[in-house]
Amino acid sequence: MRHNKNFNHLGRQAGHRKAMLSNMAVSLIMHKRIQTTVAKAKAVQKFIEPLVTKSKEDSTHSRRVVFSYLKQKEAVTELFRTIAPKIMERPGGYTRILKTGFRLGDGADMCIIEFVDFNETYTFGREAAAPAAEAKPKTRRSRAKKTDAVEDATVVAEKKTKQVAPKAAAKASAAKGAKKTNVGKKM
Repeated sequence: MRHNKNFNHLGRQAGHRKAMLSNMAVSLIMHKRIQTTVAKAKAVQKFIEPLVTKSKEDSTHSRRVVFSYLKQKEAVTELFRTIAPKIMERPGGYTRILKTGFRLGDGADMCIIEFVDFNETYTFGREAAAPAAEAKPKTRRSRAKKTDAVEDATVVAEKKTKQVAPKAAAKASAAKGAKKTNVGKKM
């Protein structure tokens, strides 16, 4: 009997299901919004809500617990640095599911799952943790190096176009020369 065993297996084995939910949760954390089917979105919502609650307390233990589910350092860092400060006052319900219609290929019920506090349309009037979210991470690389690389790339592109033009002209002149001579033609 399967009484009171109610969660969606999503037609997958346990290992595949855990990996898929982990990957979808990482995508949701990194992009703040993903498009998927309603069944998968509900499963991801159950998967990610406890992790977001765990991220409110920034300790080594909570980071390790979250990492054991997500398996990606960048996602854990993003969750603890940008998402956790924004949802600190919220007691739960960190994600929302917006239904978008049916998929053309198989008619599956599609939706968008997103973090509640990261949609500018719905959070227009509130400025709860904006300064913490807007702080850019410091990098060791200077901005000047990036502009030099862009200039170098444009110079290389110009050199390539100059080299292509003489080759094309040489081929065209060779073709013209071949038309004038009757070498190799039968009379």
